[in-house]
Amino acid sequence: MERWRGRVALVTGASVGIGAAIAIELVRCGMKVMGCARDVGKIQKLAAECQSAGHPGVLVPFKCDLTKEEEILSMFAAIKQQHKGVDVCINNAGLALAEQLLNGKTSGWKSMMDVNVLAVSICTREAYQSMKERNVDDGHIINLNSVCGHQVYPIPDLHFYTATKYAVTALTEALRQELRAEKTHIRATNISPGLVDTEFASRLHSDDPDKAAGLYALNKPLQTKNIVSAVTYALSAPPHVQIGDIQFDAV
Repeated sequence: MERWRGRVALVTGASVGIGAAIAIELVRCGMKVMGCARDVGKIQKLAAECQSAGHPGVLVPFKCDLTKEEEILSMFAAIKQQHKGVDVCINNAGLALAEQLLNGKTSGWKSMMDVNVLAVSICTREAYQSMKERNVDDGHIINLNSVCGHQVYPIPDLHFYTATKYAVTALTEALRQELRAEKTHIRATNISPGLVDTEFASRLHSDDPDKAAGLYALNKPLQTKNIVSAVTYALSAPPHVQIGDIQFDAV
């Protein structure tokens, strides 16, 4: 991770869970981390904690609603003005709503598409353009996917979410192909964990705490530190090594 010291990373959904853990670790490694979320107050608290801990990097909070393209573009413009641009883009933010295919709300489907697919695509495009205009040839784009992006599980509440994650799998592979065609050494990695011990289940089943608890009772979850390790592993690989996909689960 030494070669990333002092360089700029964007982490979406950095206020809680996996995103917060990734942001803190990258700050610990000496990076300038742009952390974005709708609840910027939580990121401001994390930034203060990182400063108090004496980490060599810095966490810069950005308030951004990823369902609104204009806010994403404004964020990238601010990053360009204040920090020149992005060297690492970690598309971590994700949304799962219990909207089944046979009776789900269209509004819920649209929200999942906006966050899980369109925001990932917009952030990827803007990050690449940021790297290209500064001749950054060793940047890295990491998409936080899911095992649901590779297999359809018999959990109706997750079926539309699963479709969005299959899209992320396709987008990441397509991104690698386009980057190769551009003859750049910017890398793209897909990280696909199983269930993680975060607020995921409680948000998915916000109206049924017992159902949320049951999800973890049936499946042993990973810890956020496990996903952080996967991210740093991908970033730490030599510049000529392309790590395409990391799939893992708890045992």
